[in-house]
This record gives sequence, C-alpha cells and structure tokens, in this order.
Amino acid sequence: MSKKIRGIVPPLTIPLKNGELDVPSLERHINRLITAGIDGLFVLGSSGEVAFSTDERRGQILAESKRIVSGRVPIMAGVISTETDRVVEHIRQAEDIGVDAVVATAPFYALQGVREIRRHFEILRECTDLPIWAYDIPVCVHWKLPNDLVMDLGKAGVLNGVKDSSGDDVGFRFLSRLNAEAGHPLQLFTGHEVVVDGAYLSGADGCVPGLGNVDPDGYVRQWKAALAKDWETVRLEQDRLADLMTIVQVKDVQGFGAGIGAFKTALQLLGVFESNEMPRPVAPLSGENVEHVRSVLQKVGLL
Repeated sequence: MSKKIRGIVPPLTIPLKNGELDVPSLERHINRLITAGIDGLFVLGSSGEVAFSTDERRGQILAESKRIVSGRVPIMAGVISTETDRVVEHIRQAEDIGVDAVVATAPFYALQGVREIRRHFEILRECTDLPIWAYDIPVCVHWKLPNDLVMDLGKAGVLNGVKDSSGDDVGFRFLSRLNAEAGHPLQLFTGHEVVVDGAYLSGADGCVPGLGNVDPDGYVRQWKAALAKDWETVRLEQDRLADLMTIVQVKDVQGFGAGIGAFKTALQLLGVFESNEMPRPVAPLSGENVEHVRSVLQKVGLL
C-alpha cells in the first residue's frame, strides 16, 4: 500500500437476522463508523465472527463490506484459520474481493513451535503482495507471538504490522521499544480497549477496539488527542470508555457471548442493528442482561 494504516480501525461486528447476514443493518453500521471518522475497518476478526462463518459467509461479509465502504477507508481482512494452506485459500478470496491488507494468526489446532510459526508467515508473504498483519491472540491460538520473532519478520519485510490482543501490556511496551530502535518497520495496534491510553504512550500506531463498534466517536476523539499530545484528554476519554466497557459484565454468560453479545445488544438499543442475534450455538443476551447494557449506555451518555 502507498499509505500505512494507522489510527482507529474497529473490528467490524456483524448483524444477523434469522441466521443470515442483515445487510441493511450492516450498511447502517459501517456508515455510522465512517461518519465518526474511523481510519479503517478490520473485517472478519474475532468480533466479526470469523470463527463462526463458512467460507461462503466470509466472502459475503467481505464483499458487502467492500461495496458499502466504497473506498472511503482501507479494509483489513481477517484470513484466520487453523493451518497455513487454509489461510492461503482465504488470502486468495480476500484478494479477489479487493481488500487492502490481510490479518493472520499463528497456526493453531495442530500445535507447533516457533520454527513453524516463522515459516507460516513466510509462506503467506510468498503467496501475496498485500500487507500482512500478525494477529497476536494467545487466548484463541495457544501461542503468544515472541517479540524477537515478530521483529525479525518485520525487518525482513514479511510482516507489515501487528494487532496485539494478548493483553500483555508489558510485552507490548517492549515490542514498541524494539520497533522504534529498528526504525519502525511494523505498524503496532492494540486491541486492548481499556488501556489504549497506555498503548499510545508506549508508541502504538493505533487501536483495533471491539468497543469501537459501540462508541467509535470516543475512540476517534482519543486518537486525535493523542496525536495532539493532549494526554489529559486521552486519559479522561479512556476513563469514560472503561466505564462503557462494563457492558460486557453480564450474568451467567461467558466469553464471546458476553463480549460480542453486549456489543450487539448495545447496537440494537442504539437503533443500528435490528437484532442482537448471535451465531449458533451462542444465545443472544436477554432480560436483565439487556437492561444492564441499557443502564451502562445511559450512564455514559450514549442513550
């Protein structure tokens, strides 16, 4: 790409209706995000139900997103799958649709070591000219990408960036220092919604906040304040966003159902999504959990 991606790149949450992609809601959602001033979209990430989607559904989500975005912001496509050859197939699909970058995890299921992970990303580079971002999410793939490996791949031109969802803020700080010392070969994004202020102080090039689906304006304001080195505004915005993140603290629901379930419920309450339907077998939030989300939105002034 002629221009590096930086700033606010929400991982697009996907609206469903009766088990199908709800295209009118998707259009409202993407237009709302772009109107807020986001700098890009990460389509088919964890928030984007990549693990729940068939190959056909992945293609549909990417193609509809590409159509709606219509060149207004770059699209980063998740090409996440268990092993290398499956990832290559998803890269081919993303290339055919015309995305701007791809995002891949380390291989998983057939657990491997650093040598295999290195070769995995090298093979991906051999298969595409698109920018490749490594997605560091050890809770899902059972590996924390080592900083020295990531830096080697960055300096070699294999990787263009890292989306860090490890929750390891100490490791991110060390990676930022190594990246700076090496001349900044990698674009570094944090996916840790509640401590984005710390990541910016560490040298992050932007943020991929799942919560940005609900409040893109807040993350855009925070990023602009960081560019202006207005760190008090950055901190105050982060405090408000941390309060908003408590929408995920629902009862008797865990993991994806709690996090993405709360985001979808919030978007339904805000009139963006028609439904808070979740992919099978995950149940949507209901009853007192919906009321909890509503109360948090009211507390922070979004509803």
